Amino acid sequence: MTNPKLAGGRDLLRVEFPEPGIAHLSLNRPEKRNAVNDALMTQLHTACVGLPEDTRAIILSGEGEHFCAGLDLSSLEERSVAEGILHSRGWHSAFDQVQFGRAPVISVLHGAVVGGGLELAASTHLRVAEDSTFYGLPEGARGLFVGGSGSVRIPQLIGYSRMTDMMLTGRVLGADEGQQVGISNYRVADGAGLEKAFELARRIATNAPLSNYAVMHALPRIARMSQDDGLFVEALMAAIAQGDDAAKSRMRDFLEGRAEKVRREE
Repeated sequence: MTNPKLAGGRDLLRVEFPEPGIAHLSLNRPEKRNAVNDALMTQLHTACVGLPEDTRAIILSGEGEHFCAGLDLSSLEERSVAEGILHSRGWHSAFDQVQFGRAPVISVLHGAVVGGGLELAASTHLRVAEDSTFYGLPEGARGLFVGGSGSVRIPQLIGYSRMTDMMLTGRVLGADEGQQVGISNYRVADGAGLEKAFELARRIATNAPLSNYAVMHALPRIARMSQDDGLFVEALMAAIAQGDDAAKSRMRDFLEGRAEKVRREE
């Protein structure tokens, strides 16, 4: 079903709640390969901020043949330096809401995941790539530089050197190479991405909310700290999570044999 409060009038972004606790956001500019203009970016930001409190997992996908071909260059305006900075910071704010919002986000990647599309994918927590997926950073060839947080988030996935190669030479990575270098977490056949994303979302939605929150908000910050500071924050988060009522209940279930043990997936 569609939530009219979020989806009404937002033709560039479809917002649906197909299952309890799971939101599905879909970029809806297929005729433009889901290239991002200012209106779509605003709608993505607003939707992430306005999701219901009971949202436990989010799926992000793209309509048509491509996930997202990046910035819509047809809407690019001549801007002063100050205006350019404000525009870039608007993208930063929207992608921060994706990464540090209400619930973990799983992106379903297919076709073009290029420029700003790769920046958007890098802001999600898990990435499922279909066979057709390809990745590129064409900004260098176009006289541009990444402006949607790519210089921070993409090297965290693939490293500074590989991103440098993609920007300087226009190198394009296919789905298999993207999986090998760490862009995607899961690789599936064409058309199977949403099914896999929903499987993951259902699993994530059953976790204790505070535990998910710690993974989303504390883990990336700890990774950027010194070892001493990181270990101290880890101790704080571990103590907070363990003290939560949901965690105590789950631990009792495990100790009394009501919870599943960790097993290797077949």
